[in-house]
Amino acid sequence: MIRVLLVDDQSLLRMGFRLILEAESDIEVVGEAGDGATGVRMAAALEPDVVMMDVRMPTMDGIAATAAILDAQPACKILILTTFDVDQYLYAGLKAGASGFLLKDAPPTALLAAIRTVADGEAVLAPTATRRLIDQFMPLLPEPDRQARRDTVLNALTDRERTVFAGLAAGRSNREIAGDLQVSEGTVKIHVGRILSKLDLRDRVQAVVLAYESGLITPGN
Repeated sequence: MIRVLLVDDQSLLRMGFRLILEAESDIEVVGEAGDGATGVRMAAALEPDVVMMDVRMPTMDGIAATAAILDAQPACKILILTTFDVDQYLYAGLKAGASGFLLKDAPPTALLAAIRTVADGEAVLAPTATRRLIDQFMPLLPEPDRQARRDTVLNALTDRERTVFAGLAAGRSNREIAGDLQVSEGTVKIHVGRILSKLDLRDRVQAVVLAYESGLITPGN
């Protein structure tokens, strides 16, 4: 059972999210909070698996609340929900340690898939956010920084791990990568864990960012 805490200052939205989530047999809503500070306290008390976190809220915003929750509970997963497809929220959320970033107008199927994805230890980004991340910010990195990141990746990984890393960077799932390499999904999962550990990355989102920062993957490829 995936235990979810809802943190949003709009009660009608929380009600809508609750109705969607509680219709699922594998998801349980364990609590609701109307601001970030309350969300931090409730997360400490309830220890949810996933927190659905709004960005703009009174008392404490969702970015600060995300950082506070993960500082105390590193295993908790944060899925940031916002109506604002704006770059600074994406970067601030990732920097704070969020595992997912989804727009509030995403269909219920996408929301449910995102919750299950982050609960399973993976990460998710809204496609529009990912494209803005790549197109607008990656080209701004100085070439020496890009080369240093590239060397870090290439020196740390084996040939097979580099292939799996390229799959991660392309946004492919473990199942898809396994099909490409003709190995088991479990084998790919082991490779992914080793890659994240070697490169000191929290999740797949950070792997995508590093791939573009290093120039190993370029926009459009």
